[in-house]
Amino acid sequence: MYIRKLSNEIDAASWISKLNVEGGGRRILSEKMELQLYYIQDLHVGAANILKQDALSIGADLAVPKSTIICESPRVDCILMGTRKHMQILSRKELAQPFGLKTLAQELKKFLKQEKANRYQIMGVINANDDSFYSGSRFSENDAIVKIEKMIEEGADIIDIGAVSSRPGSASVSAEEELARLRPIIDTLYAQRLYEKVQLSLDSYSASSVSYALERGFHIINDITGLADDEVCHLVGSYKAKAVIMHMQGTPQTMQNDPQYIDLFKEMEAFFAERIAKADSFDIKKIVLDVGIGFGKSLEDNLALIHHLAHFKKLHKDILIGASRKSMIDMIASSSVEERLPGTLAIHLKAYENGACIIRTHDVKEHVQAFKVHQAIVTQL
Repeated sequence: MYIRKLSNEIDAASWISKLNVEGGGRRILSEKMELQLYYIQDLHVGAANILKQDALSIGADLAVPKSTIICESPRVDCILMGTRKHMQILSRKELAQPFGLKTLAQELKKFLKQEKANRYQIMGVINANDDSFYSGSRFSENDAIVKIEKMIEEGADIIDIGAVSSRPGSASVSAEEELARLRPIIDTLYAQRLYEKVQLSLDSYSASSVSYALERGFHIINDITGLADDEVCHLVGSYKAKAVIMHMQGTPQTMQNDPQYIDLFKEMEAFFAERIAKADSFDIKKIVLDVGIGFGKSLEDNLALIHHLAHFKKLHKDILIGASRKSMIDMIASSSVEERLPGTLAIHLKAYENGACIIRTHDVKEHVQAFKVHQAIVTQL
């Protein structure tokens, strides 16, 4: 006999299949192999005691403050832990319980509907301006087309083109100037029918630029304001395009002036829910969420978002991560913008593991290689 310890991140379904388990039991056993943790805030102490007993009765558990059993405080924070199968049982069992446990059960059901993100798309970044924080992403018309073609050869699934820098403290640019920068690149892409080789995304929140791009082969609008402009919403809905809704506190000019949150995840979830509802009112059906790494976030906020990114999967939308060469890497390990590729790869791979499926990067070739190797590791039998 020989015992081998497996990683917690294995593809459970593949391993179960390898054992030639009876078909009906594969899903059940796979669910028992997937450990889940939920941090529950402000739970009624009576609910905590009930949930603790219900969890223990099925083999799960609830970590609670030591004073919970004597109800010293009316409300407590706790951590629920168990397998996916345990959570399915509790999501049904707690529907009949008092003290707000019905709401908890309904929230668990939302999380359980999430699908694991095995697929991914690499989005290459092109900046048609001369003030982007990373000089390696700045291109004029002819150079931009050459770089786009190279990114396609390297394996990019999406090309994201912008003409206005959104780095902290960047200067604002008029809609006319933005379109003047974009027009020659968009016209050339359209003339060469490159939209047939790759998905084209416009990084803009200007209605005039959005309209021009959508008329010429673009199908994704990457909006750092999160669809704040109704006219942009109307255009995206009319063209049946995909919208990337990003969260940002403040504006590019103010966003890093000591950003503060009472509850980061609760506030961002409320923002996304409101903007998803707005998008739906404009008949926008294809939506991607971007947590906005570095957009009105402290280093601690950024790290928490990457580590707990799966929280936002409950909204049932694809998640984009864009931390390419950002200053948070320098805050962790001192480096210039040109030296931040290794840190970028570390962030993006971890974000992918935690639910991101669109990876926005300045470095397509390196990301394609890294993700292929990562996939080979995690999917091996």
